[in-house]
Amino acid sequence: MTGQRGATVSAWRPRVPGVVEVFHAHFTEYAYPMHVHDAWTLLIVDAGAVRYDLDRHEHGTPLDTVSLLPPHVPHNGAPATADGFRKRVLYLDGTFLADDLIGPAVDGPDLRDPVLRRRVGQVHAALTRPGDELEAASRLTLIGERLRAALRPGLSRPAPRRDPALARRLRELLDARVTEGLALEEATALLNAHPAHLVRAFSTAYGIAPHQYLMSRRVGRARRLLLEGHRPAEVAAATGFYDQAHLTRHFKRLVGVPPGRYRAGATR
Repeated sequence: MTGQRGATVSAWRPRVPGVVEVFHAHFTEYAYPMHVHDAWTLLIVDAGAVRYDLDRHEHGTPLDTVSLLPPHVPHNGAPATADGFRKRVLYLDGTFLADDLIGPAVDGPDLRDPVLRRRVGQVHAALTRPGDELEAASRLTLIGERLRAALRPGLSRPAPRRDPALARRLRELLDARVTEGLALEEATALLNAHPAHLVRAFSTAYGIAPHQYLMSRRVGRARRLLLEGHRPAEVAAATGFYDQAHLTRHFKRLVGVPPGRYRAGATR
């Protein structure tokens, strides 16, 4: 969507709990006036740079920075380079970060953390792909964990622990819901576990993230149906993929060829 000269934006609300809005924008001239949000603003800049004032202090966003602007605190924003800036933003509600972190975020909104920066980019990539909500939610919960650690660096935290029993119970849930799918929020409620601990426990036990395991199971089913002669569009619907493009993306990643070529090369 385009508007003001040199401006391009896209915005949507994904089916991921805690995410109020996803906002991608390219601005060359536009400057935000002072304003507030009722949600947390998690911002990365992919090109150019932004300068902004928060609580009467000036800040900036070089490429390796993740900026976290707290709710209800006035801020503005303007291009810091002649070519403007291209940014990706997640607006996150109070279930993601608690209000007691507003103060620390005001004191240090710009976080120099390459791992965090990469993870935020991975969440945005997942959020652009319908059907990958489990991946987005799983990655987002680990981002929340890292943000809390950055904002409360002196707070002691228990060391991550192995939990093979919990990992096995999650695998059993995923095995029972290969086609229907399983939201992270539902899994944590059913298993009475913190989402970050659930994701870490599974990944530690099996060497693969929950969303990767689920997609692997779906691709396995898709291979069998393709070998039986079913068309990729039929297979996508029968194995829980959002659409044929969703099947093709994951199938090609795991098998090396798209499903149509795999079906055509099958020996009958």
